[in-house]
Amino acid sequence: MTTVSAGQHAADQQEPADDPDHRPGQPKFFARLVRALMSSGLATGMSQVTLIVLLTMSVNPTVASAAAFVAGAIPNYFVARRWAWNRRGKPDFKRELLPYLFVIGLGGIASMTLTTIAGWITEPLRIEGFVRIIVLDVAFLSSYALVFLIKFTLLDRFVYSKLDAPKPAGKAAPAEVQAQTA
Repeated sequence: MTTVSAGQHAADQQEPADDPDHRPGQPKFFARLVRALMSSGLATGMSQVTLIVLLTMSVNPTVASAAAFVAGAIPNYFVARRWAWNRRGKPDFKRELLPYLFVIGLGGIASMTLTTIAGWITEPLRIEGFVRIIVLDVAFLSSYALVFLIKFTLLDRFVYSKLDAPKPAGKAAPAEVQAQTA
């Protein structure tokens, strides 16, 4: 018998025998990975819009990539925390938020660094306009692709794995659905 909270799918829940990475209250590893990838994709889209708008306004590539990173990182925190790792309520600053900011900050530094380097390369080559925006955007995007798996692994293994299972909000009986598993 597995207890499934309202809003969760029975397939996301795991039994210890089925998954050596058993984490009470969290979806299975593959579900966490896919959900984190999807929330990261949403954040990347938001970052891309911000980056392209700022670059078309001739904002410095370092400033544009920093603003773009923040524009995606903030919503990504809330979406991934709730959806991929099933965390609710106020986060513990030292055990969750601070380590999260550290891991995400590393990704932000990577994206800003690659975008800044691409900006330095395009200036003496006199690459301007739309082509420069594309070059800078590719540098920014490639850092996201390179960092995603490292970021996911650090968040999954070190940030969210050490936290206690999330506590159901309110009274448990009305908010839970009993699901029979074979």
